[in-house]
Amino acid sequence: MSKSVKDLEAIATNIRSYFVGEDEAREQTLRLCRQVIQYSARAIHALHHQEQDKGSQLLDSAYRLVQDINHGLSEHNELLHSGFVHDAQKEFSEASITLALINREPFPKPDDLGVSYAAYLNGLGEAVGELRRYILDSLRQGDFSRCEELLGMMDDIHGVLMAMDFPEAVTHGLRRTTDATRGIIERTRGDLTVALRQRELQTKLGEFGH
Repeated sequence: MSKSVKDLEAIATNIRSYFVGEDEAREQTLRLCRQVIQYSARAIHALHHQEQDKGSQLLDSAYRLVQDINHGLSEHNELLHSGFVHDAQKEFSEASITLALINREPFPKPDDLGVSYAAYLNGLGEAVGELRRYILDSLRQGDFSRCEELLGMMDDIHGVLMAMDFPEAVTHGLRRTTDATRGIIERTRGDLTVALRQRELQTKLGEFGH
């Protein structure tokens, strides 16, 4: 066997070893990403059911998994920037941002969450939909106390997203998310306006009745 062939076999062995490790890392990461998404979804569900402590605990669990993913992929950057990792980080960002806003806490920073900037921004956009749901639930319960405040926050988020005018390859579909938030905000503004007018009319009718 020539030296060239031996060299090639050595190269192939190294490559095979790397791919074995990357395949194992990928399978483990897929499992962890699914768990992150599940925890994040359950945290939002708990939030809408006024179970704040439960939501926080679920997000703590998701955060630990995100850190495990980042650590496990420290030698596999290709996987760290893959679609399934982005999706998990996006869902975690959405849940973390939603919980913070509902609890009147500062916006969590992407670096503190351990997520990419693109995932964070897309999660920020998705949080607008959750804020709409929270506002509608409040209106059904006759609670107007924070509706206008949260609608203003939705507007602020949209403004930030609009300013991120970069190629889709960089922002991972942010333009589509941004376009969707505009429609969500306008529908919410319309629903809130109708509800406020109805409340005003009921108040006047009540005064007239007395």
